[in-house]
Amino acid sequence: MLQAAWNALVMILDPTRLMFLSAGVVMGLILGILPGIGGLAGTALLLPFTYTMDPYTAFALLLGLASTTATGDPIPAIMFGVPGGAGSAATVLDGLPMARRGEAGRALAAAYMSSMMGGVFGALLMGCTLPLLRPIMLHLGSPELLAFSALGISMVAVLSGNTPLRGLTAAGIGVMIAMIGTDPQTGTLRWTFETLYLWDGLPLVPIVLGLFALPELCDLLITRTSITSNTRYDIKAGMWQGTKDCFTHWWLVLRCSWIGAAFGSVPGIGGSVIDWLAYGHAIRTEKGAYQTFGTGDVRGVIASESANNAREGGALVPTIAFGVPGSAGMAILLGAFLIHGLVPGPDMLGKHLSITYAMVWSVALANILGAGLCYTFSGQFAKLATLRYTLILPCVLGIIYIGAFEGSRNWGDLFSLFIFGVIGWVMKQLKWPRPPLLLGVVLGDTIERYMFISVERYGLSWLSRPIVIILLALAVLGLVRPMLQDVKVHGGLKRMLTDFGRPRFHPTDLLYVFIIGLLALALLEASAWTLNAKIVPMIVGSLALAFAVTSLLNQMFRVLASPSPAGMADAAKAEIGQKIHMDLASDTDHVPLKSLLLRAGIFFGWLAGFMASMAVIGLIPTVPMFVIAFMRTENSEPWKLVLPQAVGLTLFIYIVFDQLLSVPWPTTLLGTLFPVLKIIPSL
Repeated sequence: MLQAAWNALVMILDPTRLMFLSAGVVMGLILGILPGIGGLAGTALLLPFTYTMDPYTAFALLLGLASTTATGDPIPAIMFGVPGGAGSAATVLDGLPMARRGEAGRALAAAYMSSMMGGVFGALLMGCTLPLLRPIMLHLGSPELLAFSALGISMVAVLSGNTPLRGLTAAGIGVMIAMIGTDPQTGTLRWTFETLYLWDGLPLVPIVLGLFALPELCDLLITRTSITSNTRYDIKAGMWQGTKDCFTHWWLVLRCSWIGAAFGSVPGIGGSVIDWLAYGHAIRTEKGAYQTFGTGDVRGVIASESANNAREGGALVPTIAFGVPGSAGMAILLGAFLIHGLVPGPDMLGKHLSITYAMVWSVALANILGAGLCYTFSGQFAKLATLRYTLILPCVLGIIYIGAFEGSRNWGDLFSLFIFGVIGWVMKQLKWPRPPLLLGVVLGDTIERYMFISVERYGLSWLSRPIVIILLALAVLGLVRPMLQDVKVHGGLKRMLTDFGRPRFHPTDLLYVFIIGLLALALLEASAWTLNAKIVPMIVGSLALAFAVTSLLNQMFRVLASPSPAGMADAAKAEIGQKIHMDLASDTDHVPLKSLLLRAGIFFGWLAGFMASMAVIGLIPTVPMFVIAFMRTENSEPWKLVLPQAVGLTLFIYIVFDQLLSVPWPTTLLGTLFPVLKIIPSL
């Protein structure tokens, strides 16, 4: 092993291979910065170019890109609250508040360093344990994967803050959203509304961008300011502080890197949930986390990003050992195996062991190079937080639309983006936690699929498997512990069940009424399906309905009295700093309600107008028109700023997405009426 590892390092350090590795790193960072694009498209694009390369060079190029996409993800997440990918959504919760406080440099540096440390740790972990993990992985079946998913969904309790019933309701709705489409057991169409787009279910990218990106941009327009007006640290001092934070919290980095690598090696879990698992773990284990996470705690950024980057090393384990891709990017990487005549399995741990270790070195070196490049340009990235909203929003929104369209490259992606944008903004304003909803969407389909397989294959005996027992016990503990804490704060279960008074109804409770009605209609439609198609949706929907009704009654009848002496200490802690919901707090409280609703309507009106223009003339012609109209209408920006931005953004989209990535633009009315015009990009 040591000889193979040394030979692989010598091969990778060849100047030509280092050049290709660096090229992959640069492309990975760029794709990571672009919201919603991700490294999948880039990996697929590069695959044909590896035909004439030797395996060492080919995997250096491909893994250089795949390993550093996550390094670029936190840049838009921290600067604008726009996740670069689904795996960086948790970074928004603490990264954006830090940027608002003028600590963008600190947050970015902490993200880069923790990403590098996590990525290197994940690679080393894979290199040291790959021969040992192979027999362990052989014992993981559908029951264990189901238990892993159950452990993930148990994080809902932690990510709901002081509103567990709201969190459980949101998670239930998320699971039901994940079940939209064709039922894999019976072929039943579930909640598709006779729309072909929904047959395969809703893609994740428009949901993530809608829930987490658009609400932050909407609030930016509502406040009509820059992200921050002051800088607490100068750029260099902030970057140095962020770097020191990672070494100060090295044990947190190590634990979350382990979580990222371990869960990344489990096929079916996916990178979209790993950052939330690490974030939830940090909340549970870090001192004072309940009071400060979600308000700009650098430990939240560190936890999310160290796990996010470590997952690539973990995802390589099942890919190399069994030919089972640990992620979508690894599925494309399997194509490179076939191109170069390599067969995943025993040969990769024997005859081709040096190639395997070349992959390990590629991942480690790519993370180091990626972090170094990001540090070099961090000063420029941090300055973006001081720009006026009229200079930021047009560019970011244009890229978000393209990122959302990458979900399934269908017009439905853009409608999903808009709808979930409205949902996300309403949830944020009314203090409903959004992370549980996303967690339910990510894990819902996985839980249902593995549950059916486990029951069909093992009956009820799957519950007696040792790993399953341990994971389910941890999941139950994770769900019960916050509720027991809530009981303690309120002075015991008896007091919680008896402290009721006269009903109070607030206009914001109308959201409860809407949710209850929506769940009731969904259950009514599900009742007509076949047994296998409806059993899980009916159970989840009924639980979500019960949670929603209980939460509404609690909101209306609960007496707002002081807690008992037994719970005074815990209540005091909650009052001092614990968040009502484990999510970003809205910074629009100073805006009058009438102005808030008007400006929110204007924001979503801009989005609707963008989509309408796209439907008529296409995306590329729409972009310069949108930039000019927005900048001139919102703040009368001078033409010397408007025209360069309009032309520059249009050229960037045309070159990168039309020429390099060959994105098949959505059909337009003009292109349909006049087919000859289809030679124009996006028509």
